[in-house]
Amino acid sequence: MSAKEEMASDGNLNVTLTLRLLMHGKEVGSIIGKKGETVKKMREESGARINISEGVSPERIVTITGPTDGIFRAFAMIAQKFEEDITAAMTNSNVTSKPPVTLRLVFPGSQCGSLIGKGGSKIKEIRETTGAQVQVAGDMLPDSTERAVTISGTPQAITQCVRHICSVMLESPPKGATIPYRAKVIPAAAQAMLAQQHSAPAFAIPGQYAFTHQDLTKLHQLAMQHIPLPSLGQSNPTFPGLDASAPTTSQELAIPNDFIGCIIGRQGSKINEIRQVSGAHIKIASASDGSAMRQVTITGSPASISVAQYLINTRLSSVLTGLGIL
Repeated sequence: MSAKEEMASDGNLNVTLTLRLLMHGKEVGSIIGKKGETVKKMREESGARINISEGVSPERIVTITGPTDGIFRAFAMIAQKFEEDITAAMTNSNVTSKPPVTLRLVFPGSQCGSLIGKGGSKIKEIRETTGAQVQVAGDMLPDSTERAVTISGTPQAITQCVRHICSVMLESPPKGATIPYRAKVIPAAAQAMLAQQHSAPAFAIPGQYAFTHQDLTKLHQLAMQHIPLPSLGQSNPTFPGLDASAPTTSQELAIPNDFIGCIIGRQGSKINEIRQVSGAHIKIASASDGSAMRQVTITGSPASISVAQYLINTRLSSVLTGLGIL
């Protein structure tokens, strides 16, 4: 009898497996819950061990270990929680079509061939049987021999999909050693930058200017909404410090290589937006061999530099906390 047939005939088959999920900060916060109550309930009711990787990181690894039936219950509870989050988010938006629940598995590369099947036959069977969408990434995750497997659909479809994936894992064990993917930890410099932004009551500008975070947040919101702003050389009653006639100075920032992309944006969209809103000239140095940081030089009036720094820090903060899109 195959592993798949065994699992079908005995829902309580006592085979211990481990599945790993890749989640962003907001998703992790959802399954942890207030004071850890949600994940505690999931552990107790599923019978599976649910561990979340430590460290300050924009992504975390969630490891689920236990008998197959416990794994199915854990996945059902996680998928249901994300479904509830989507429903709650839709009540405060204009979105009419409900997006599916999406989970990202971290899967040994040596088992991906069995999951896909000859000519894609296996993955096609899983899609048709469960109604879930399944995508296997073509490339390995950085510094590992694992690949991302994305599954999306209703909580029920996802749970059925996980059943099929467990069958594949039992029937086709990984070949050779697996180098596990580890979530990127935020460098100390980036953590300090984020902490400084949240702890400072106001963003001080060298000289006579100071903007409160409230004012700068207002400016940021205008930028995000693409509302035209007055010329920075004109008088602006909302942001009186923006005076393009002030002396030009320069300020340098060090941004971790891993996060420079979120500052630049797609085709330079974010950095161009920051330049336009702040009125500052911003130059990003090329990557230096072996260096983990990139030098960013901001040139302009003290006020323009301050606004550019604030918008860069806001962009970095949104990505570090899992709220932004690279």
